[in-house]
Amino acid sequence: MDFKRTIDILPYALANHPLDNCLAAKENGKWKTYSTQDFSDKVSQMSHALIELGVKPGDKISSITNNRPEWNFLNYAVARVGAILCPMYPTISAEDYVYIFNHAEIKFVFLSDEEILAKVKKAEIDAPTIQGIYTFDQIEGAKNWTEVLKLGSNQHSEELTKRMDAIQEQDLVTIIYTSGTTGKPKGVMLSHQNLISNAISGIPLLPCDVGDKALSFLPVCHVFERTLLNIYVMGGVSIYYAESLETIGDNIKEIKPEIFTAVPRLIEKVYDKIIVGGSQKPAPLKQIFFWAVKRANSYEIGATQGILGKIANKLVYSKVRAGLGGNVKVIVSGSAALQTRLQRFFWGVGLPILEGYGLTETSPIISVNTLLKKGTQFGTVGKVIENVSVKIAEDGEILTKGPNVMLGYYKAPELTEEVMSGEWFHTGDIGVFKHGFLKITDRKKQMFKTSGGKYIAPGPIENMFKASPFIEQIMVIGEGKKHASALIIPAFAHTKEWSKENGLSCKTNEEICSNKEVIDVISKEIKIYNEHLGQTEQIKRFELISKEWTVEGGELTPTMKAKRKPILAKYEHLVKKIYNE
Repeated sequence: MDFKRTIDILPYALANHPLDNCLAAKENGKWKTYSTQDFSDKVSQMSHALIELGVKPGDKISSITNNRPEWNFLNYAVARVGAILCPMYPTISAEDYVYIFNHAEIKFVFLSDEEILAKVKKAEIDAPTIQGIYTFDQIEGAKNWTEVLKLGSNQHSEELTKRMDAIQEQDLVTIIYTSGTTGKPKGVMLSHQNLISNAISGIPLLPCDVGDKALSFLPVCHVFERTLLNIYVMGGVSIYYAESLETIGDNIKEIKPEIFTAVPRLIEKVYDKIIVGGSQKPAPLKQIFFWAVKRANSYEIGATQGILGKIANKLVYSKVRAGLGGNVKVIVSGSAALQTRLQRFFWGVGLPILEGYGLTETSPIISVNTLLKKGTQFGTVGKVIENVSVKIAEDGEILTKGPNVMLGYYKAPELTEEVMSGEWFHTGDIGVFKHGFLKITDRKKQMFKTSGGKYIAPGPIENMFKASPFIEQIMVIGEGKKHASALIIPAFAHTKEWSKENGLSCKTNEEICSNKEVIDVISKEIKIYNEHLGQTEQIKRFELISKEWTVEGGELTPTMKAKRKPILAKYEHLVKKIYNE
């Protein structure tokens, strides 16, 4: 693969491994597929249409949509005409849309559904650069994207060829506004080279063959999923778009994918569902199930299976794999830290999870575990990928350089200077190398100091406590306070099952959180895990919260990271209660 621009991906795929089902999505209850040729034809038509619409090189086009083939058509067409795609999260507020529309000077917006349209129409009032809004869904009274598509024939062949020939690998192709846990979004400028170099380095690390199927459900506006989509097209993997987050389970069983990407929060939920299912089995089967789970939880890479392993596989693990379609070769996890216990369990049942690491600013992959010989080490984010360099600064911060590092922050040279030291990008993460594998120990900005002057890194502590079957979400607090404490959301499914077994009448989340026996059992769990922590890191007090943190609730970023400041503000009364203020 000697190409260096995103616009070369599709011609390469068409020439080397054309597929009948390159892209697929559910329409009216049935899977509609697009061949690689269909894909290419749509992109070509859309490219001509955008020129006819008046799109000039350098113009900014926004996409705000769920995962669907139309996103791919728009993505590649915008790049071909020399314009800049600014993908945005469907879940952000109208105020955020106003900010990004104006900051990026967006000309045209392509969005998916009525809910997003309502927010965008509201934002449009304060965004004078917008010239047109088009929807992918058929919405009464709204302009549909097919109206644009119909503008495209081959009337601009000469102009399109001229534009494509002028595109260089260092040219800006996209601005991705980071969701961030604090402050205004920053526009990360990525070039063709940034995206292509990262995809090319990633292809040999995924155990996929031409014709394999991938299920896509993580947001396409995030660079993690976007880079994987590039890898899939370049590698001849068919992309099936899930209907929604709620239908992932059904869609997996339908298409039986070989690969999909996930964030730790989703993997936690899959694990919890497996455990709850096992706990509801009749007594003898339940005993066998938890015996097999115990074996999986102690899995070591390279360990021989043995006769007991074969029995566990036949009776339990094969059924777990069948629940995810039966064909999964690998799950790729990113965005946040994955608990080692989950990694062991899924590897143990024959579903290898490859945890990687990167940022929007690095396109994103910096390092990743692989299925290559000695390619994975639990508790790490893998080895640094080819053509990327990493060094650890004196204060422990991870610095990286390579062709994947961004051009800079849009219209913010001062912010770019803050994170760049020559060619080296400051990730803001603290880490170490362990036998050649990179291990993240914390987020630099999340570390806080107690009133006694002791530093606490909450990330690893939170991850450890989430190993408890009773704890779903947790945030360690205590900045400027005399000791560390925590806000905890119980694992409601497991806790309700435990309550039932112990003769407690806890049917609602609120009843769970106020029940003395539940509070006692979580206290015992905390005491167990506290034994593994230093005195200043130990959780001294906690409060239970009855409602899960979500993106919609404003507690999580679109990539499922906890927003510390909003959470602290929302539960200030509980923090005050903890510290008797």
